[in-house]
Amino acid sequence: MNYVLTNAQMREADRFTIDALKIPSLLLMERAGAALAEEAEKLCPEDGDLVVVCGGGNNGGDGFVCARILLQKGRDVAVVCVAEKFTEECKKNKEEFEKLGGEVFSVFPRKRFSLAVDCLFGTGFQGELDGKNGAAADFINAAGRKVLSADIPSGVSGNSGVAAKRAVKADETLCIGEYKAGVFLGDGMDLAGETKRADIGISLPGLSQEQPPYAFLIGKDEVAALLPKRKRNTHKGTYGRTAIVAGSKKYTGAVYLAAAAALRSGAGYTSLFVPENILQSYLLKLPEVLLSPIGEGDRVAFNEKNFEKLLSFDSVAFGMGTEASEDVFEGVKYLLKTYSGKLILDADALNSLAKYGRGHLEELFAEKKCDVLLTPHYKELSRLTGDCVGTVAEKGLDAPGAFAKALKATVLLKGASTIVTDGARTAVNIAGTPGQAKGGSGDVLSGLIAGLCAGGLSAFDGGCAGAYLAGKAAEFAAEETGEYSLTASDEILYISDAFLSLRES
Repeated sequence: MNYVLTNAQMREADRFTIDALKIPSLLLMERAGAALAEEAEKLCPEDGDLVVVCGGGNNGGDGFVCARILLQKGRDVAVVCVAEKFTEECKKNKEEFEKLGGEVFSVFPRKRFSLAVDCLFGTGFQGELDGKNGAAADFINAAGRKVLSADIPSGVSGNSGVAAKRAVKADETLCIGEYKAGVFLGDGMDLAGETKRADIGISLPGLSQEQPPYAFLIGKDEVAALLPKRKRNTHKGTYGRTAIVAGSKKYTGAVYLAAAAALRSGAGYTSLFVPENILQSYLLKLPEVLLSPIGEGDRVAFNEKNFEKLLSFDSVAFGMGTEASEDVFEGVKYLLKTYSGKLILDADALNSLAKYGRGHLEELFAEKKCDVLLTPHYKELSRLTGDCVGTVAEKGLDAPGAFAKALKATVLLKGASTIVTDGARTAVNIAGTPGQAKGGSGDVLSGLIAGLCAGGLSAFDGGCAGAYLAGKAAEFAAEETGEYSLTASDEILYISDAFLSLRES
């Protein structure tokens, strides 16, 4: 399993390895520098020249080791360092590099290099890069035909992926020890380039626990392990019943997309509950779907008799295209109090909670009987929590984690990557494509998750599997359509390919 650590967790892992396991910090730095040197040689042809830009911290120390190893191999390598203060380990490795005849420049060479290795700042960076450090970041971006960053591109927050104005843009980032959260969040997704990990023998405290306190990457193996094997001697009732409660006269497409995705999920039955005035729009559009009215007008209307019909379903997805209203809010309240299956709250169900329930959300969720998944994007989570979008982004993994813990629910936060957390477990999905940044992608995701949950997955597992499968479906579709032309409808057509891609696992 690939873990994703915050800055604080990585510092604790370093301390644990050095203090408890008695592995010297200089040995870890030697291993980190060797891993960087190996990766640098892969990226830079044998006749290419390299420049390593070092700071004064341990990230810079890794860079000096990298430069020394490359120098010993006869590579044409220059080192630039504008730092004035150094950690003890960094200073020692700077001296070792200089003893071998390596020269450390404090001014920026006016030439272009085959590869620039960014060891300016590590995960501890905060704020803006200015002065000499800002100039160093500009130099790295301009001087290297390719850029390799150590741990995380300098100027990018290791916790949140939020970037300074003058951050380094890497072609590849080599995370030392474990993956850092910032390479998978926010600006980090664009600035890190291809992300790899180098195991240098750092041990994680708490791995012996049944539930380690670390986020993990959702991959093919993890999703394949979640899906139950389908037996031959079964029937449609074996695989659960899902209800999609969605739509309004203004937003008719959300209904179709969610229901069509649910049909591809493996669920035995998919039922569509829509306002009566738009019900006719879906006749024979999805012949496998059962249709029922929920409200007599153009929008979902709450009355207990209509919502009682939902109580027998294994999963319910609610809110896609319904428009925010007091009726939707009352429907959410009723389901939280009465329903005992898996409840996926999306889009206008969340907006209705934010509009009519914010301030007493914990009270509303305190007595819930169902396993709840909320699927906000950053702006919707901002509305629910009262934090501005920027604050939500800066909190990184902590924002959805704290909200999930407060509500005792699962939160799936949609962004450049997807974070799924129940406050104790956290998973990060990076499958997907920028082509999903279009209307309808969220509806597909909710329908897919609803079907997976109907088939037996928990809200957390359904969120993990659904996020990965939707992302892979979009990747497969984009191979045919391109990212510009990709639509949510295209994504649905490739859900089957996403499932088929799990067969190897």
